[in-house]
Amino acid sequence: MKKKRLCVLSGAGISAESGISTFRDSGGLWEGHDVMEVASPVGWKKNPELVLEFYNQRRKQAHHCQPNIGHQIIADLDSYFDIQIITQNVDNLHERAGSDKVIHLHGELSKARSTVDPNLVYELGEKPILLGDKCEKNSQLRPHIVWFGEPVPAIELASAQVAMADILLVIGTSLAVYPAAGLLDYLPEDKPVIVVDPQIPEVPYRTKLHFIAEKASTGMKKCRELLMSRYM
Repeated sequence: MKKKRLCVLSGAGISAESGISTFRDSGGLWEGHDVMEVASPVGWKKNPELVLEFYNQRRKQAHHCQPNIGHQIIADLDSYFDIQIITQNVDNLHERAGSDKVIHLHGELSKARSTVDPNLVYELGEKPILLGDKCEKNSQLRPHIVWFGEPVPAIELASAQVAMADILLVIGTSLAVYPAAGLLDYLPEDKPVIVVDPQIPEVPYRTKLHFIAEKASTGMKKCRELLMSRYM
């Protein structure tokens, strides 16, 4: 029997349980920095060394974090569903848990890219990027991250995947950041939406809408039961 398509939209909440800092606190800071200093083209132009060191530290931190039960349950569900993950997270915890179809809307910490050709992307692992590290076109490398004010190249692919989904699972995201939040608009009206998050975000009314107001680790256990009992 053909597997149903399960599209997963994940955000910072699922990675937080693995020890990865959420994007910014209530004061608008990220690890003590104004986000525009470390996550914008203006910040990069003003102080590239600060930006590189900021992401070097985030990369090192992420490398030592491990996938949690939420990531693992999503990966295990691939035995029963055709799963496509769309994540706002820049870590690779979904992949390390065993998921192999992951679209990173906001880029990937473990990669660097050219400042003159965005198609030149390089694997880093946990290695730092330093001033003077250049691509094959002799241009400085930068983090492979989508900064504020930059386009989100993967959004069209993500939109197409949501449009083909039989079920949409939203986990660990406030649905407040666009264009990611707008992905729900591409899901056909008759398809179910499951939302897992302690702080349930506002979701446009749907006839098949399930809320699980828990963190990823416990919420995904209940989500798995719901999926297996009702949507297999």
